[in-house]
Amino acid sequence: MFRRFKRWLRERNPKPFPPEWNAIVERNVPLVAALPEEDRAELDKLVMTFLDEKHFEGAGGFEITDEVKVTIAAQACLLLIRRDTDVYPDLETILVYPSAYTAKSTRREGYVVIEERVDRLGESWDRGVVVLAWDSVQSGTTNTSDGHNVVLHEFAHQLDAEDGDMDGAPALHTRARYATWAAVLGAEYEDLVAKVHAGRGSDIDDYGATSPPEFFAVVTEMFFEKPRQLRARHPELYATFADFYQQDPAALLTRAPTADRADPPPSCRDGRPST
Repeated sequence: MFRRFKRWLRERNPKPFPPEWNAIVERNVPLVAALPEEDRAELDKLVMTFLDEKHFEGAGGFEITDEVKVTIAAQACLLLIRRDTDVYPDLETILVYPSAYTAKSTRREGYVVIEERVDRLGESWDRGVVVLAWDSVQSGTTNTSDGHNVVLHEFAHQLDAEDGDMDGAPALHTRARYATWAAVLGAEYEDLVAKVHAGRGSDIDDYGATSPPEFFAVVTEMFFEKPRQLRARHPELYATFADFYQQDPAALLTRAPTADRADPPPSCRDGRPST
């Protein structure tokens, strides 16, 4: 209730987007360069709301600055444009490490519970926390055509969890959209899993075969960073994501036709050990 009241006050007394923040976005988040003017204006409002409502905390001695906050917020809010939605209502804290960090991972093998330490570049919790490694944030946002962006990946998980379950299907609101989502993503996910198990390559990152939630997050990265490739090779999948995000990045892309076809380098995301 208090959050809605604060938002109502902001809408009644809108503040201009600070020019120093604009400089950060233009310098650090090239994905927004192709946005139409009205979308960029909406992004600015979303970023201001995000920074007003969320708490940033440095870890491992990392210092939080406006550059850190605005760079992360602009990418996170790119997923919200045109969707008439709240700004990650369940998210409270963004924890930022300077680089890859070590976290405890638990898995089961039959009746045995195995605990191990793994290096991570990001995590998205269903308890109001996103964890990011700043150097991965920087590399992900400056290279806009490799299909890897840790902020887009982790905040896609936040969208996935908004309906109460992080299961690879975000809140879609209508039966028709749920049916399309299940049919299209189900088939594409199974195809990716089969290719990975057979040792055959795919233009969708193999990490997407880990689980349906990871598939959604991985394809979100590809949708925004390699949209032409996704549209050409997986037209139904692209159309389904375009319907959910209410955006058509392939149509906005102004780079050369081959710019979004680079083979991605090895990296780690949430749950994937770095190498």
